[in-house]
Amino acid sequence: MRKRLDIYYACIAAIGSALLLVVPLACKAQNATTSETHAHSQSEKDVYNGYFEDSQIKPRTLADWDGDWQSVYPLLLDGTLDPVMRHKAEHGDKTEDEYRAYYATGYKTDVGRIVIKGAHVVFYKGEKRAQAVYAPDGYEILTYKKGNRGVRFIFKKASGDDTAPKFIQFSDHRIAPEKSDHYHLYWGDDRAALLKEVVNWPTYYPAALTSKQIVKEMLRH
Repeated sequence: MRKRLDIYYACIAAIGSALLLVVPLACKAQNATTSETHAHSQSEKDVYNGYFEDSQIKPRTLADWDGDWQSVYPLLLDGTLDPVMRHKAEHGDKTEDEYRAYYATGYKTDVGRIVIKGAHVVFYKGEKRAQAVYAPDGYEILTYKKGNRGVRFIFKKASGDDTAPKFIQFSDHRIAPEKSDHYHLYWGDDRAALLKEVVNWPTYYPAALTSKQIVKEMLRH
């Protein structure tokens, strides 16, 4: 009987030792995963804010902006974005009215909707539309006054309506292939001149989003 008890207690001790080894290893694995996630999140945040290495930039296709998009300019004009302007004033260096004026200039556009499918892009001005097929035309790196940078991904018209712009340039705080959740778009017939435009940047969010959802998305950034 005593021999059986000795064997039993020996087994319990062995299991306990094994658990003591497993728990620290599990904690180390968890800590490593948490550190990697934090590093990844910080890297994404840096890119979003315009701090990145040239080697991180990768070519992108129109697939990253595929979809039906709505301009947010009307939402600024009708007061829907007032909570966003208020939030920016509470955390920024401008008053609410100053932010509203700044974004009124930035968002201003008469193109209320854009639909992108494959290489085909359709611009809607009210009931009027212009459409064209676009091909990749590289990218350009811009350096801003604050020292941060941005990347414009450029596409050139291959065929389509005369009223469709010759060039379109996307900027969405991303620098490598990734599906976009919103973007700033620059368009016109002079590639170089567009690169100098940093005051007016019409901004588009998915057409499927409600006004409240767009406000929520903006408040997250």
